[in-house]
Amino acid sequence: MSSAALVLVLSSAFFHALWNALLKRHEDPESAVVGVIAVTVVCGALWALGLEGAAFPTSAALYWSLVAGVLESGYLVALARALRRAPLGLAYTVSRGGALLLVWPASVLWLGEQLTPNSVAGAALVALGMAAMNLVLPRGAVGEGVLWALVSAACIAGFNLSYKRALGEGAQPPALFTLSLGVALPLIVLMRRREEAGWGVLRRKVMTRPLLLVVAGLLCTLSFSLLLLALVHSGTGAVLTLRNTSIAFALGLGALQGERMGRRQLLGAGLVILGAVLLGWPRP
Repeated sequence: MSSAALVLVLSSAFFHALWNALLKRHEDPESAVVGVIAVTVVCGALWALGLEGAAFPTSAALYWSLVAGVLESGYLVALARALRRAPLGLAYTVSRGGALLLVWPASVLWLGEQLTPNSVAGAALVALGMAAMNLVLPRGAVGEGVLWALVSAACIAGFNLSYKRALGEGAQPPALFTLSLGVALPLIVLMRRREEAGWGVLRRKVMTRPLLLVVAGLLCTLSFSLLLLALVHSGTGAVLTLRNTSIAFALGLGALQGERMGRRQLLGAGLVILGAVLLGWPRP
C-alpha cells in the first residue's frame, strides 16, 4: 500500500467513526440513518457532476454497483439497530472486525490478493480479539445489538468486495458511490416505513435534529469517497483491514460520550486493532 493510499484510508477511518458516533447520539438512529444517507446521496450527485467519460463502461461495472447498493442498505439498517441497542465501541468493533474476518479470505481466494505471514497473524489476532470481547454474549438489548453488528459485518464485507469488482470493471468512483447509495436509500426508507405508523411519523423522526444529520451526512460522504479512491490503487483486504483501525477512533469517541467497556472487552478491541494493522501493513 502506497503512502498516499495509507493517508486516504486512515482519514476515511476517522470520518467513518465520527459519523457513526453522531448517529449514535440521535434519539432514534434507525430513522436518523435515512436522513444521513439522503444528505450523502445529494453530496455524491454533486461529486459526480464532474465526471468525464462513461460512468459504467461495462455491464459488469453496473451490476456490481447495484449489488453494492443492496448490501449497503442491509449494512445501514443493521448498523442503526446495533447502535440503538449496544454501546458504540462494542457495536463498532464487532461489525468492523467481523467484516475483516470475512473479506480477507474472500480477497485471497476470489480476487487473487497475496497471503502473507502478517495477514495470517493479523487474522488470528482479530479472531482472538472478537472472541475475547464476546466470550459471553450480553443479555437483553445489548446482546441484540451485538447480533445486529454481526449482520452489519457480513454486509460490510459484501459491499466492499462488490465495490472492488465494480472499480476493476472500470466504474468511476463518484458514479459508483452515488448509484450504490441511491439504491440503498429507497430500500432503507421502505424497510423503516414498515415499522412506523405513517410517512408523517417517519419524517418527524428523521428531522428531529437536522444539523446533526447534515454534518453526519457530510462526514459519511468524505468517509466513503476516500475509501473508494483508496480501493482504486490498493487491494481490498489491505484497505478494509487498515480502515478497521477506525475501531480505535470509535472507542475514543465512545469514551467521550460516557461509555465504559470492561477490561476483557478493551483487551479484545486492542487485539482487533493490532490485527487490522498487521493485515494492512504495507508490503515491500
